Amino acid sequence: MVSLRFVHAADLHLDTPFEGLGQVAPAVAELLRDASLNAWDRLVQLCIDQHAEFLILAGDIYDGEQRGVRAQLRFLRGLERLSAHRIDVFVAHGNHDPAAGRWSAIREWPPGVTVFGHEHVESVLVRRDDATLAAIQGISHATRAVSENLALRFRRGPESCPHLAVLHCNADRDPDHPLYSPCSLDDLRAAGMDYWALGHIHNYRMLSSGDCCAVYAGALQGRSLKPSERGTKGAVIGTIDNGAVTGCRFVPVPHVRFVEFAVDVADIADIGRLVARLDQGVDAELASGAAAGLVARTRLTGRGPVYRDLQAANAVDELLERMREEATGRAPFVWWSALRNETRPDIDRNAIRSRGDFSAELVRLVDALREDEPRLTGFVEGKTGDLWTSSLERASGNLDADLRSLVEEAEMLALGKLEPGSGE
Repeated sequence: MVSLRFVHAADLHLDTPFEGLGQVAPAVAELLRDASLNAWDRLVQLCIDQHAEFLILAGDIYDGEQRGVRAQLRFLRGLERLSAHRIDVFVAHGNHDPAAGRWSAIREWPPGVTVFGHEHVESVLVRRDDATLAAIQGISHATRAVSENLALRFRRGPESCPHLAVLHCNADRDPDHPLYSPCSLDDLRAAGMDYWALGHIHNYRMLSSGDCCAVYAGALQGRSLKPSERGTKGAVIGTIDNGAVTGCRFVPVPHVRFVEFAVDVADIADIGRLVARLDQGVDAELASGAAAGLVARTRLTGRGPVYRDLQAANAVDELLERMREEATGRAPFVWWSALRNETRPDIDRNAIRSRGDFSAELVRLVDALREDEPRLTGFVEGKTGDLWTSSLERASGNLDADLRSLVEEAEMLALGKLEPGSGE
């Protein structure tokens, strides 16, 4: 009867270039390139600390075929440390680092490292002394865009031990990720595996538990402020007891976190207090754990007196620059990516609606447009006046907004210009 632990990670994307950020802040982009390598080092240490028997890496070790030498060497050094601790490593390549692409300059791996090929599913036994601990099956992507359902190639072997599979795939056709190696949860279950170590989806996700545990470990290091890249990243620790996979749990691995949070300005009187609240928001994100650094985007929301200060020319841009300057030298490091001003003037629509002036007519018009979709569409498309045009242009900075929300934003901007003391 054997009890052991294994670690499952994926999507390391070592040496990601962060090209967009590199044009704005080269020093920050360089720190982030180091972040992916540092996260790999911490994953190696996690395996050692947990006395893991083996590590499974489910694809996208590197970010692309143009792999930096320092990333290759850093990966090799980590494998050497794991080998020295008798921790086996099983690697399946994904769409970013396909096995048939321009391969790594490292051609000889340390003892205990298995890199699955792309021609057929391979099976390797994990053995200690005379005991067979597990059977690991895997296959790598042959090219960058694999459309075949590779999950259909897997079948449980004859060995009387836990069977684990490693695959880089898009299970259940997740719309937020490219449809490479598409498969369904039923396809995974049909293979008869005890555990599927999956890669490609960058957030931790448990697809199935019980007799067939199918898990996305998520990326090890976020790469942008997209929803799939934000938040806490890490790895999965699985347990095998008495010849069966008995559980798994997500464990954060310290990394540079990409976060977005909102600050409501309702009780903020001036810019000075707003800066303090922004600092508090970043401190809270750092205190939430697993943060070796922070890239933050903040939305300023709500209604309050500070709205007037934010309407001054270049006020938000200057505030962003000031936050970046004050964060210089912080440890862990902080980079303010953007401040989005979504605040509103402190205007009472109900009180305005009861009046008989132009502002009241504007409020009643917006109320009517909310209830009449065809009229709303025609109204927006037919408006060319300077006030509405400029308001709609400013409102359209919210890319997720529909026509209704655009008109509501335009109304607030227009009322801000019309109402005394609103700050416009």
